[in-house]
Amino acid sequence: MDKMSETANTAATIVKQIRKNGHAAYFAGGCVRDMLMGNVPADYDIATSAEPEQIMKMFDRAIPIGISFGVVNVIVNNKNFEIATFRADGKYIDGRRPDSVKFCDAKGDVKRRDFTINGMLYDPIENETLDFVGGREDIKNRIIRTIGKPEDRFNEDHLRLIRGARFAARLSFDIEPATKAAIKEIAPKILGVSAERICDELKKGLTAPNPHKFIDLLDGLNLLKEIMPEICDMKGVEQPENFHPEGDVYKHTLLCLSMMENPSWELAMSILLHDVAKPTTFCREINPDGSYGRIRFTMHEQIGAETAGKICKRLKASSYSIDRVKTLVKKHLRIKDAQNMRKSTLKRLFADPGYLELQELFRIDTLSSTKDLTAYEFCKNRFEELDEEQVKPKPLVNGHDLIEMGLKPGPIFSKILGTVVDEQLEEKIATREEALELVKTLIKDN
Repeated sequence: MDKMSETANTAATIVKQIRKNGHAAYFAGGCVRDMLMGNVPADYDIATSAEPEQIMKMFDRAIPIGISFGVVNVIVNNKNFEIATFRADGKYIDGRRPDSVKFCDAKGDVKRRDFTINGMLYDPIENETLDFVGGREDIKNRIIRTIGKPEDRFNEDHLRLIRGARFAARLSFDIEPATKAAIKEIAPKILGVSAERICDELKKGLTAPNPHKFIDLLDGLNLLKEIMPEICDMKGVEQPENFHPEGDVYKHTLLCLSMMENPSWELAMSILLHDVAKPTTFCREINPDGSYGRIRFTMHEQIGAETAGKICKRLKASSYSIDRVKTLVKKHLRIKDAQNMRKSTLKRLFADPGYLELQELFRIDTLSSTKDLTAYEFCKNRFEELDEEQVKPKPLVNGHDLIEMGLKPGPIFSKILGTVVDEQLEEKIATREEALELVKTLIKDN
């Protein structure tokens, strides 16, 4: 192993502390895989022979987050570390959790884990890797393989079906044939997993490297049609070749996903779903001579926004995420008309707190089709030129002013105040006095 990070060193001090108390302890799971591959782990989990009550006594800040499963959260140097007692699981009766656990030795603990690449232990004191399942060899050969029989591992926890695809995509590994066959066979059982857990796996897969491979793997493993059949419907849906030389809607979507750079979950979902309504809005014109004409997808942005919202709701995403994805899908083509917009319309577009994600969605969508970034560059430059006051100017008048001028509250208020803001954004008025004069004119006209 290479020189360890500060967090890894802190984890090593925890291992030392546990061993001082007469127990075995090792780094376990994904952190060992990442270290062997030369990557910096996001976190460090520790597996030990010490039982939860013993761990609680060893550390000042210890929280029993899953004590019935032997899991304790320990905070050292303001960092969280999950410490789990070596355990063997009983029967899995709900495709999620065992009905019982019993504490065991290190080898028995490893045997219950999902994939060989996640089943290794590392001794940070002796700088030694313990591999009872062939994980190092599978990393060398870039293989995703279950520990033990694939059917057993997947029937224990159905979420492992998606996890296998996620690891394969993220690491650019192949899935071993027997493991792949088991996933395809057991795929329908994924719907027995809670929507929240599925959503969490989708978040991890779509915001990790190779999200396009992740989605395509889910499709090839029969999982996508269970989770998001709307994406499968994109396959074979033709697009105008002059705008989309890359191919059908599904190919276009995968290409878009491949161009993402550290996206938020909301942006990633918006990119995945921005054309979700094209299969249902597909229309091919018929020329006067009876030949086929242009392909159109009328109102696919608006219809797509509603469909995207339903999908996110089905996945139990947060209200914020649902609204954000719907907005991005609905507006994903707005930027193409930016050069013909009034100043006020363009500034209102810029005023959206999520505008930069919309701009990125448009950039990716364009690079995956026409590659004409003229509108994108125009908006990018214009947005950078304007300061916040120009995009969101302070109101020059308000409802109290209108009341003082003799108006009664009603629909006329929003109409007049909206017009005043438009004139501000158009840079036709800049002072309160000018705004009041405009209001007087508007009152007369109404």
